[in-house]
Amino acid sequence: MSVHAPTVLALDFDGVLCNGMKEYFQTSWRAYCNLWQPEDTTPPEGLAECFYRTRPVIETGWEMPLLVRSLLLGTPEAEILEHWSTIAKQQTAADGVEAAQLGAEVDGIRDRWIQRDVESWLAEHEFYPGIIPQLKIWLTSPTEVVIISTKEGRFIQQLLQQQNVDFTKLKILGKEVKRPKPETLRSLLTNHPPTATVWFVEDRLQTLQAVQQQADLADVQLFLADWGYNTQIERDLAAHDPRIQLLSLQHFSQPLETWITETSSPY
Repeated sequence: MSVHAPTVLALDFDGVLCNGMKEYFQTSWRAYCNLWQPEDTTPPEGLAECFYRTRPVIETGWEMPLLVRSLLLGTPEAEILEHWSTIAKQQTAADGVEAAQLGAEVDGIRDRWIQRDVESWLAEHEFYPGIIPQLKIWLTSPTEVVIISTKEGRFIQQLLQQQNVDFTKLKILGKEVKRPKPETLRSLLTNHPPTATVWFVEDRLQTLQAVQQQADLADVQLFLADWGYNTQIERDLAAHDPRIQLLSLQHFSQPLETWITETSSPY
């Protein structure tokens, strides 16, 4: 069975296109200090590395300072990786903080950082090798490219503008859309003819599994970016899931028609 390029290629941003791990920690630490007011505002040695290892549990930015809080309270990394949603709920209740408050703090820190010194903020990010050239190729192709992210769209624009990416054909659906990713994919399908095909590349297995649970999204081809913020256990699970195609960074830069093997293609 031959495979054709999709009508719509939907891409997550953090962990698929861009590696912002250093910025995440710096922003999360500053937000933690503002909210919890520690006496020492210097991050303890090794905290950043713990944060990097547990970052795969984060779905939305507001959770990041809460992850720092949990790590500092001594919550084992293994527990965080396995039970983060429960830990996050318990921690917000115990500390009397809310998602909206945490999210506003994270966004505010980013806004002020960008306004004060945009170059230093941009320098804390790096696009994965080959991503920008490939993105530019796709933007001149018939395939519609859409970025679906829980990051604010304005931050994504700042980073792509630095790379001279042409926005005339690129759609960015960031946190401001205020919809879960399955709903965003559903809207993409609704706004295209029934014959349209949608592919979705994401680095978070739980997000792909949430899409799988929607019967009306059964025709969306799912890809797990194995270079992103996920664990080996999650990559192994994806490799044995007939609905999900495990994608390497090297394969990401190959023609779209080569991404899917015959056994995994629904088309």
